[in-house]
Amino acid sequence: MRSQGRLTNWNDDKGFGFVEPNGGGIRSFVHIKSFKKRSRRPVEGDLIVYEQIKDANGKYKAVNISLALDKKKQKRPSAETKGHASIIVILFTLSLPILVFLNYLPIEVLYLYCVASFIAFIAYALDKSAAKNGKWRTPESHLHLLSIIGGWPGAFYAQKKLRHKSSKKEFKQVYWAGVIINVCAFLWLLTEHGQQFLDTLVG
Repeated sequence: MRSQGRLTNWNDDKGFGFVEPNGGGIRSFVHIKSFKKRSRRPVEGDLIVYEQIKDANGKYKAVNISLALDKKKQKRPSAETKGHASIIVILFTLSLPILVFLNYLPIEVLYLYCVASFIAFIAYALDKSAAKNGKWRTPESHLHLLSIIGGWPGAFYAQKKLRHKSSKKEFKQVYWAGVIINVCAFLWLLTEHGQQFLDTLVG
């Protein structure tokens, strides 16, 4: 379990000191080599995030240490990225019915995105339930396929609402690659060739 505390008795020349956990508790020995990637050398009074372990001699020491300041910096880009992603999804979902209303797209395209998004959301919900109960999981390839065929807005909403697959980096990279593929196909439908294809398909 990760804890947060204040660095005390820090000797920068020797690279060690102690950490007093917030809210009280057993203080732990801190060594400079136990820090993960850091933006600077620690100083007396720094707030750090760490894991507490007991060594062979029965003494407590901190490992897997990060400066709390660095943890905050890591979270900011993530929050900004999520904000940008939300804007993309909102703009797309707003533009879709407008393009249908202006007769740039047949209403069947709107139906496709709505149905695919609904199915994607259900698939995410079932997969999360299966993960909690140790049951058969939905293959990630199926979730990505739903995104590619138009269910990516529903998948995005499921990731945020259900907090499922939202922190898995590899999955998110493939998910956004699928979004790009789908959006490129969507933009192609607005071209002359795309319009001809839709006329043939729907008409």
